[in-house]
Amino acid sequence: GETVHILEKCEGKSFSGSIVKLNGIFPAGYIHLKKAVVTNRGQYETVVPLEDPIITEVTSTLQEWSVLWKQLYVKHKVDLFYKLRHVMNELIDLRRQLLSGHLTQDQVREVKRHITVRLDWGNEHLGLDLVPRKEFEMVDADQISVSDLYKMHLSSRHSVQQSTSQDGGRQRHGDSCRMPVPHHLFVNLKSFTYNTIGEDTDIFFSLYDLREGKQISEKFMVKLNKNGGPKNPEKVDRLCALFTDLSNKDMKRDLYIVSQVIRTGRMLLNDSKKGPPHVQYRRPYGCAVLAMSDVLQTISELKEEKDFVLKVYTCNNENEWYQIHENIIRKSSTKYTAPSTNYGLIISLQLLRGDMEQVRKENPIIFNRGVAITRKLGFPDVIMPGDIRNDLYLTLERGDFERGGKSVQKNIEVTMYVLYADGEILKECISLGSGEHNISEYRSFVLYHNNSPRWSEVIKLPIPIDRFRGSHLRFEFRHCSTKDKGEKKLFGFAFTPLMREDGTTLSDESHELYVYKCDENTTFSNHALYLGLPCCKDDFNGCPNIPSSLIFQRSTKETLWISTQLSSTKLTQNVDLLALLKWKAHPDRVMDILGRLRHVCGEEIVKFLQDILDTLFSILDDNTDKYGPLVFQSLVRNFKEWNSSPKNVNLLKIYSPSDHPRCTALEYLFKFIIQSRILYSRATCGMEEDQFRASIQELFQSIRFVLSLDSRSSETLIFTQAALLNSFPAIFDELLQMFTVQEVAEFVRGTLGSMPSTVHIGQSMDVVKLQSIARTVDSRLFSFPESRRILLPVVLHHIHLHLRQQKELLICSGILSSIFSIIKSSSLEEVEMMVESLLDVLLQTLLAIMSKSQSQEAVRGQRCPQCTAEITGEYVSCLLSLLRQMSDIHFQHLLDNFQSKEELKEFLLKIFCVFRNLMKLSIFPRDWNVMRLLTSNIIVSTTQYLSPALHKSFTDADFDFKVWNSYFSLAVLFINQPSLQLETLTPAKRKKVFDKYGDMRVMMAYELFSMWQNLGENKIHFIPGMIGPFLGVTLVPQNEVRNIMIPIFHDMMDWEQRKNGNFKQVEAELIDKLDSLVSEGKGDENYRELFSLLLLEKIEQETWRETGVSFVTSVTRLMERLLDYRDCMKGDETENKKIGCTVNLLNFYKSEINKEEMYIRYIHKLCEMHLQAENYTEAAFTLLLYWELLHWEERPLREFLHYPAQSEWHRKEGLCRKVIHYFNKGKCWEYGIPLCRELAFQYESLYDYQSLSWIRKMEAAYYDNIMEQQRLEPEFFRVGFYGRKFPFFLRVSCCDIYMLCLFVIIVKIKLRDWPERQGQ
Repeated sequence: GETVHILEKCEGKSFSGSIVKLNGIFPAGYIHLKKAVVTNRGQYETVVPLEDPIITEVTSTLQEWSVLWKQLYVKHKVDLFYKLRHVMNELIDLRRQLLSGHLTQDQVREVKRHITVRLDWGNEHLGLDLVPRKEFEMVDADQISVSDLYKMHLSSRHSVQQSTSQDGGRQRHGDSCRMPVPHHLFVNLKSFTYNTIGEDTDIFFSLYDLREGKQISEKFMVKLNKNGGPKNPEKVDRLCALFTDLSNKDMKRDLYIVSQVIRTGRMLLNDSKKGPPHVQYRRPYGCAVLAMSDVLQTISELKEEKDFVLKVYTCNNENEWYQIHENIIRKSSTKYTAPSTNYGLIISLQLLRGDMEQVRKENPIIFNRGVAITRKLGFPDVIMPGDIRNDLYLTLERGDFERGGKSVQKNIEVTMYVLYADGEILKECISLGSGEHNISEYRSFVLYHNNSPRWSEVIKLPIPIDRFRGSHLRFEFRHCSTKDKGEKKLFGFAFTPLMREDGTTLSDESHELYVYKCDENTTFSNHALYLGLPCCKDDFNGCPNIPSSLIFQRSTKETLWISTQLSSTKLTQNVDLLALLKWKAHPDRVMDILGRLRHVCGEEIVKFLQDILDTLFSILDDNTDKYGPLVFQSLVRNFKEWNSSPKNVNLLKIYSPSDHPRCTALEYLFKFIIQSRILYSRATCGMEEDQFRASIQELFQSIRFVLSLDSRSSETLIFTQAALLNSFPAIFDELLQMFTVQEVAEFVRGTLGSMPSTVHIGQSMDVVKLQSIARTVDSRLFSFPESRRILLPVVLHHIHLHLRQQKELLICSGILSSIFSIIKSSSLEEVEMMVESLLDVLLQTLLAIMSKSQSQEAVRGQRCPQCTAEITGEYVSCLLSLLRQMSDIHFQHLLDNFQSKEELKEFLLKIFCVFRNLMKLSIFPRDWNVMRLLTSNIIVSTTQYLSPALHKSFTDADFDFKVWNSYFSLAVLFINQPSLQLETLTPAKRKKVFDKYGDMRVMMAYELFSMWQNLGENKIHFIPGMIGPFLGVTLVPQNEVRNIMIPIFHDMMDWEQRKNGNFKQVEAELIDKLDSLVSEGKGDENYRELFSLLLLEKIEQETWRETGVSFVTSVTRLMERLLDYRDCMKGDETENKKIGCTVNLLNFYKSEINKEEMYIRYIHKLCEMHLQAENYTEAAFTLLLYWELLHWEERPLREFLHYPAQSEWHRKEGLCRKVIHYFNKGKCWEYGIPLCRELAFQYESLYDYQSLSWIRKMEAAYYDNIMEQQRLEPEFFRVGFYGRKFPFFLRVSCCDIYMLCLFVIIVKIKLRDWPERQGQ
């Protein structure tokens, strides 16, 4: 996968080229040529292949993982080793699929989603960096604002935690609610394997809500022949439907897919005697159900069809056929019979999301199969303007019929027709289900021997609107004989008109219809003979005087129940709405009709919105002065969507601040005003343009007046202002249709500027005001540069006020993020405005937040909301965005605008403090390396701009230690940042970072050195304070940084020499800090050599050369011993070697540089090693070294190591007792007796006879032990290691140093560690 630079081709079989600075010849078969872009040509050029970026990322990531994967095995992390191997194989396969080029757009998107999930999973488990993504691809930090980058990191972090890739970024504050996304269920019948029927079958699929006990969708119908195949050969592999417009609420229902199987054939399936074979009956057979809750999660996660098998159950008693699906769901097993085998209906399901146009576009294969669109019984959640629908759903519920003198009950079949006013049967106006053609005659299924049949069958009646009025339904009832002739004898009928006399349609409820007697000879040729009869009880009450001599007599004991549900945008069941639509029939009742309109429910209004608006405007045109205000009030109170006429802009004037209903509908009022004005202008060639503009101006003056009022004492006014502010940003797009961008921006600026400051309004209005500003910033209007120049000052003014008072910080951060996402660094004027308004207050806000975060202010153990990491990160990203967009011109203007040096000092201290906190508090998580590197780049760039001002204003006579110290502390922290230590990165990542940013440590080191040189004689103020921090910088493993910074120590020595005649302070501080820093793991042999070389070269020309050389030599030798000590302690060396190394170091501190404190520290470290090895005698001798340094005096000693603050006498006494104890444990009583005598003398001189008695008894016990106890005599061996290849602490020069090792038993010494060096 590595990039090869091809130099030449050799005979077509090999290439000559270079790879990672190595030249060679490569077999042609191993090289794959592909197009690429080369940037930054030369030594540090970068080659980027012209391929999908995610393919490149997979390649580089797998190369990085391969090294770490092998290390997992070495470290015995076997579980992660095998998991990562599996993921790597999956990534290789997915990459192969992308490279094939044979995937559809949907498949490519899905493959990319799987790739990013696996990449993020692996990076997290391997401790690698988080990759910010947008649409599955890595984002370029240079192409987006820091605020957007921060949000993408948050989004990517969330995706990793959820193990799924979701759309990046949180919604911006103030975003309006999105339109709900509908769901669509794709159902495909693959086969019906229940092949024992042997007759034609109809299979119906529908969605059923168990909780509400009703069907919520139309039916999808499939006709199969007796062999189980489709009756229509063209429908092979096309038996599919799409159940549309399922809302989120629907998906949370207790839904089931119900499938009913109706056979067409004999009355009884297994009895050939029941009816002749040529007579066909629709008869219930079986039912299957599938719980959506069981499959929803599965089909939601998949992007393809998933197969399911549905068992078909048969009903034990046909009387309960109407509820067989409920019995199956509730597992009432006594009421149905399970199939003997598991075969049944095999269906596949797939869940689709989005509007129908989007679904069609994304899934062309599904719609090419002739999918049947199956709608909900009612309207979807969103009814779009212009949607036309006119469906009447009729449910044939049940009937009660007489036996009619027969010994057994009847087999009743219902036939239904739709007839027009002239008696003509309407053709193809009946639908049993989607997927099949409409029919003209409906025949119900027959329930065997049942005089009270319950069908519960839903039929759709798609009757044309122009044929609806005057049409009626006729139901004919026949008894189906099972005798030889198989006759179907007519014995009654029922009917119902589709519309009432008042013009409304059948209400959505159950209807009980009268049944009239008739016989087989009845022809119904004259429909008027029965239409004059009452069809139901309500109809009967309206016709009390019915003659008894009519041709059709009602059967008083027989009834039919049906229920209807109308889904229409043209026909209504509401009397008040109908009266409005037909107002011209009663013009004298207009005032009353308009008053009753407010009582019409919202759903009816939305369905008929277009017709209602047409009617209202026709009323308005008829008499504007008379009806205008009432029409306006009706519209405002009833709609959130609405229109107006150009004549009536003045109706919008807000006469009363309490009239908040108008304010709520402001958005839609403007939509209609503007659209009407456009149409009016088009029709009149722009007449009354000035009048319209004046009206708009007057309207905005009214809005400003209302917003400027103090609402704290009026709840009604608060509601009005809130409604105005919420609706206000939504009118911008409408205004842009009629006015220029500048004009609209002026309207908005005046309105936003009229709002009172945060001091004069309550907190709730504060939030509403900011949300309105947020929506303004997110609007299309704000995207135009010419409007931003007008709007930005007023927006920044409000943000500034809130930040000053630390109010509503989260909303303010969202607004600022949106602004930074829009504004580019090339917009000099806009950036200048933001710098003047925001920079100082942003720094102040960040310092306040960080201060609270550090002090962890809490209530009942919970940190206050404004101290969370989220809000800190938001404001840090805003500050970084602003600094990143500032050019040298902006920085120059910023610095020139400070009125005094005190202001400049305060600013520098703030910004340096914020930068230091960014590095100390770890605002961004460890794996946000992209964000951390960008932050470092902005900090170093800003520091480069600010350092000249620091040098110019605070040097010489105006020197200010606080500012300079803050600067130096920042620089030291910056260089020591873990994220900038390129040596810890993999070679690939190191090259990537270096190519993008260079080594920022070197950049800051140059700045630091330059500023140090500018200090002049003020350098003495930072001696010895900055020695330790600067020493830490020089220990960074980067040679260029070391070359820059090490000479500063010569400078410090020189300035102290000038002032004090020596450099003792530099010497003492350097040695103290060097010990602690090297013990932390910093420094190496290369540093030791470089330190000596550079300083000796500098010192060579100085008058104090001798003392300087001596000092540098001592430090170099100390460093040599410290490095040996560190390596020895970290390695797997023997205890003797560690002890020898420590002895060597403590002797150096005592004899060569006379650092008593460091000498004592290493005495105790050596003692601890002896105790761990149970060398108690050696531990006692070691502690004696410290004991000998102390005197029997009352001089107070400070707290040190584990010793408390105490007098020197008490510390020496304690040490003496401890040493005596260790000699006792080591059985070296001879060495303990002199110490006992020493202590006895001290106790006796103080008359402490109790302690004297105790120590004398111990001394006597030691004499007894010497005489009575057996022990081995100790033997001493002198061991010497000669030669420079041995570690420094083991080397011995002739007669200079020797080492005694004490052994309690005789041991044989073997030099097994360096056998090849014994001869040296």
